[in-house]
Amino acid sequence: MTISEGAALPDGTLLVMGDNGAEQVSVAERLKGRKVVVFGLPGAFTSTCSTAHLPSFMRTKSKFDAKGVDEIICISVNDPFVMKAWGEATGATKAGITLAADADGAFTKAIGMNFDVPHLGFFGRSKRYAALIEDGVAKVVQIDKSGECNISTGEALLEAI
Repeated sequence: MTISEGAALPDGTLLVMGDNGAEQVSVAERLKGRKVVVFGLPGAFTSTCSTAHLPSFMRTKSKFDAKGVDEIICISVNDPFVMKAWGEATGATKAGITLAADADGAFTKAIGMNFDVPHLGFFGRSKRYAALIEDGVAKVVQIDKSGECNISTGEALLEAI
């Protein structure tokens, strides 16, 4: 299934770094009864992800807060140690963005957002997307075309909601 408006997101397990190291997070439990922005991108420390996509949500965090969004979660097919380091290096963690690892890409595959770019060493990575999720159901979904970062930015998602 490809993530789409009106559809419930499947459950999955993501990893976030906590006080005791890597902690498993159930997607269904994290979304239940909450208004959450979820955005996915190809990889931590990659150029567009680091200079455009992630910073767009850092810039717009307070505006999402004002719209009643409980949390903004960035998902990438990376390990939780890389996501923690990326969050610290970019200031995203300090800005209040949750950086979650989909280490084996299972959640990304379950929502139909996986892709490969063999010449870059990208296998099972995430397409660039952003979604507003309310109580586990996608209300707004914006998926960028390959190689673009336009409609999945924080600003574009704010405009759509």
